[in-house]
Amino acid sequence: MIRKLMFATLALAVVVGTFGFTAVSPAQGQSMAAASPLLLATPTRVAATQTPDGPVGPDTFPVGVNPLTGLEVKNPENLTLPPALVSITNFPPSARPQAGLSYSPIVFEMYIGEGMSRFLALFYGDYPQEAVNNPNANPNIVDAQIGPIRSGRLPYEHLRSLYNGFLVMASAYKTVAENLNAVTNIFGNDNDDINSAMINVNQLKEVAQNSSKQLPGVNALSGQMFDPQPPTNGKPGNMIWLPYNYLNQIIWRYDLQSGAYNRWQDNIDGKTFTVFTDRLNGEVLTYENVVILFATHHAYAETLIDVDLSYIDRGKALLFRDGQMYEIYWTTKNGEYERTTGRVRPIRFIDAEGNPVPLKPGQTWVEIVPPYVPYDEVVDSTDYMQLKTQKEPGSGNWAIHFTAPAIEPQQ
Repeated sequence: MIRKLMFATLALAVVVGTFGFTAVSPAQGQSMAAASPLLLATPTRVAATQTPDGPVGPDTFPVGVNPLTGLEVKNPENLTLPPALVSITNFPPSARPQAGLSYSPIVFEMYIGEGMSRFLALFYGDYPQEAVNNPNANPNIVDAQIGPIRSGRLPYEHLRSLYNGFLVMASAYKTVAENLNAVTNIFGNDNDDINSAMINVNQLKEVAQNSSKQLPGVNALSGQMFDPQPPTNGKPGNMIWLPYNYLNQIIWRYDLQSGAYNRWQDNIDGKTFTVFTDRLNGEVLTYENVVILFATHHAYAETLIDVDLSYIDRGKALLFRDGQMYEIYWTTKNGEYERTTGRVRPIRFIDAEGNPVPLKPGQTWVEIVPPYVPYDEVVDSTDYMQLKTQKEPGSGNWAIHFTAPAIEPQQ
């Protein structure tokens, strides 16, 4: 029903072409409107662990430092456990706010068809904490749980392999399931609630501890450099607008106070934007790095889509950090490490010469889009038509003009 509603409303919006609404402050419902596009919530996030004084990585990391964030972890022993890659839904919107995303070192967001996107959140190092006695947390939560969990998708296997981890999902379509490995299926306990599939953090850690794929050491996930000092060749990068669909628009805004980007999303109305929070702790989702990763998509059917992510020599990407945008590249090419160890490594970000491009120490959100998707600078707004058509070079407000991949003809 939600899928039909999305496209019926989209058709109506195209005909009407105007989206008037009233600004609402975050304190009144945590919404953002076009009349006041700079009206942002003040992030309330747990202070990060010790930030390095200089660059760390890409090949080796100090003891106790997470190679996926460049930050020290509270429980170094967890770094020997394989990462958990958890399929977390973004639709229907009743799934929001999701639980656990503020603890994920890396979240991948990808298009899954019918205007929707889904998250594959990676958990490695420090796990989410219990929400007991947290005044900002949902009072109904006793133990920390992650979710809501939904079905698997074809690109998950590439990412699972690259990060030497295991998948957590709520089953999958047969054609998809037979292509996925190291899977733990979690099912809901309420047939009337599509969002009831959740995994307890203790259960997640137990799966990791019992996995046959224990990591040989922290450097098994090496390959990425982190540096608190940003590169010098950036362009202004204050805002990112990514419309997977008219009723699935994402806006990332840089917050000077936290030095990170806040995620906003429309409330499936194409016009009223709500800041994303984590239901575990009530915190605004803030990510130090937002990456737009361009990769070839293969749509075999409307909701059967794969993405080329393995053994890629070089693909283009955009890195947003510290309020700056950098046009860079990504790679999963086999190098000396892979040849000598027989293992693959995570996605690495490089410049045109193949040198590592440093991420800011902290968390990274990766938006995966097709390589043909154009991007440009636009006006500062939340109005769909303004963002779609009103270019403003030098504004630092970047529009990623997503178009869904065409379904490939069957051979």
